[in-house]
Amino acid sequence: PLLTPVPVSVCCCLFILFLFLSELTGFIATEIVNELYVDDPDKDSGGKIEVNLNISLPNLHCELVGLDIQDEMGRHEVGHIDNSMKIPLNNGDGCRFEGHFSINKVPGNFHVSTHSATAQPQNPDMTHVIHKLSFGDKLQVHNVHGAFNALEGADKLSSNPLASHDYILKIVPTVYEDMSGKQRYSYQYTVANKEYVAYSHTGRIIPAIWFRYDLSPITVKYTERRQPLYRFITSICAIIGGTFTVAGILDSCIFTASEAWKKIQLGKMQ
Repeated sequence: PLLTPVPVSVCCCLFILFLFLSELTGFIATEIVNELYVDDPDKDSGGKIEVNLNISLPNLHCELVGLDIQDEMGRHEVGHIDNSMKIPLNNGDGCRFEGHFSINKVPGNFHVSTHSATAQPQNPDMTHVIHKLSFGDKLQVHNVHGAFNALEGADKLSSNPLASHDYILKIVPTVYEDMSGKQRYSYQYTVANKEYVAYSHTGRIIPAIWFRYDLSPITVKYTERRQPLYRFITSICAIIGGTFTVAGILDSCIFTASEAWKKIQLGKMQ
């Protein structure tokens, strides 16, 4: 005799439950959609970009370390000190510089050097480690992986102490919009770097750590979205209807095969 099949209705219920849970997981979860367009997204910033810089110079005294800012709008600031902090390292032989400042949305540069010191050292050592360089708001969002802190961990401790370092940055405006419609403005950037020895007009070597930047006209926008309710309901209806349709076909096939088997068995008995 044929083995008794597992009731089709039980299999259907289990299958429907599995697909329902899969759809429910997809409905609850959010997805990140990205797009590109040409615009200045943060028009309320007053044409400014906030910068966060954290860098260690283990062989340069804090009184010698300074930040200079200049750009194509005519800004030229030597020894910027607002919202900055210097932390001595290696018993005062080194320095960790942490600064929070703003730059204009035009090509320019900011650099760490000894230019603002009252007395220039004879052999300044510009070996360094960059802990952080970021622009705009901090974004820590799941599924958004970008170059928001591309220079994190850059280690130049083994380089020539008298060498200058150029970090050439291409800054890309980035917008993140959450489910509530709230937008946060940040910036990603790509970086290229070179190392060289620079001499002044007097023949002295005056090294510096340069961050030369330019802005991309392309904006990247990440939008957090969730599947619409109507689409979820439509999917559930399709799952239930499709499952029972297929189940009906299977049940009909099993019933037909069972009847045919019974007839064969009766024919053998006669």
